[in-house]
Amino acid sequence: QVQLVESGGGSVQVGESLRLSCAPSGSIPIFDDMGFYRQAPGKQRELVARCTRDYTTEYVDSVKGRFTISRDMAKNTVYLQMDSLRPEDTAVYLCNAALIRVSGGKNSRFDYWGQGTQVTVSS
Repeated sequence: QVQLVESGGGSVQVGESLRLSCAPSGSIPIFDDMGFYRQAPGKQRELVARCTRDYTTEYVDSVKGRFTISRDMAKNTVYLQMDSLRPEDTAVYLCNAALIRVSGGKNSRFDYWGQGTQVTVSS
């Protein structure tokens, strides 16, 4: 069973940076979509950033200009560079990756999730 392995979380001060990474633990085709979600206590899980296989990116408005997502296709790995961190960025960050397969004219999405890594930003 392939799992996603995350690293890079931690505790920082306001304005500092962290870099998250996520890669599969075993052999798997290149993911069609990779990204990070986050969940803070008492809040819904939200998409932070994602990057498709053709390098199309998407960000939640609150991180635009501060976070950068990138992928290394050779390693099937996704990175999230988080700069100018704020207390409201505090959350568990979960890696998500998906394979999308077409069959009978329909797209099927197969999702994989990481175990989550804590990011804490203190003022």
